Formats: sequence, structure tokens, C-alpha cells
Amino acid sequence: MYTDALSFLEDERDAWAPYEALSLLSDAQLERPVEAAHGWSGRDLMGHLVTWQLLSLDVARELALGERSRSHEAADADWEARGGDVVNEEALADWRARPLDEVRQEFARVAGELRGFLTVVPETRWVKNADQQRFFYEETTEHYEDHAGDLAAILAAAAAEP
Repeated sequence: MYTDALSFLEDERDAWAPYEALSLLSDAQLERPVEAAHGWSGRDLMGHLVTWQLLSLDVARELALGERSRSHEAADADWEARGGDVVNEEALADWRARPLDEVRQEFARVAGELRGFLTVVPETRWVKNADQQRFFYEETTEHYEDHAGDLAAILAAAAAEP
């Protein structure tokens, strides 16, 4: 459990840094499904992570203005009602339908914007609030750790190309 925002933000940044390597892949490398990554492509992984960063950004914006986040509440209710697999598959389909340039732009933008917004949210609303701190940790640092194997597989497949 974190006691200050800076520690959280430093850990989140360090956990995100390896994923920035996806930005260096060619379009063809990003589009290629990788069996060892659950059949996901680099594009899929980028979109999946950004989906949850965008939710976190919405929550941070709301917490900057008030004590509660309707986005957090709605996402929890949706996850409970429809299940994570359905929610994730819909998000994946959405990212697959977008132009790759848009995926790249959002991937490059959102993590930094989220960190920036978290610096203006009063710590009492997220770092000192166990539920909100857990939410941000699960949607960022822990989520990145969950997909480290996927990232490694995608980068290895790209490196193995002739």
C-alpha cells in the first residue's frame, strides 16, 4: 500500500517503461498475431492496456473534481453484470477497428496524461483511499505485470523476423 502519490507514480512509470518498446515495432510487426501471447498482436496488447488506462484517466478526472467517480462505479457494475471476458472482447474489437496510427497515438498519449492528472487529484481521494488506490494499482502497475509475458512474446516474435 502506498502512502504518497510520488511513490505510486514512480512505480507505475517504471512498470510502464518496457511497454514503450511496442512503439518501436513496424506496422507489420504490430499487426501480427503471436500465439504465445494468447494470439494477440502488439496492436491488441496496446489497445487492451490503453482501454484500462483510459478508464483510469476518466476516474482521475472525476476525482480531481469530487469525492466519487461515476466512471469507476459504472465500470465495476458492467464488469460484474457482463463479465470481464465480454468487456475485454468488446474493447479489443473496438481497437482492432481503429486505424493503427490512432492506436499508436493513444498508446503514446494516455499513460503520461494519466500520470499528469493523478498529480492534481488530492491524495485523500486516491492514495489515502484504499478502494481508489487499489483501483489505480490494478488498472496500471498490476495490469502491466499481468501482461509482461505477452509483451515478451510479442517483442521476441518481432526480433525473430528476418
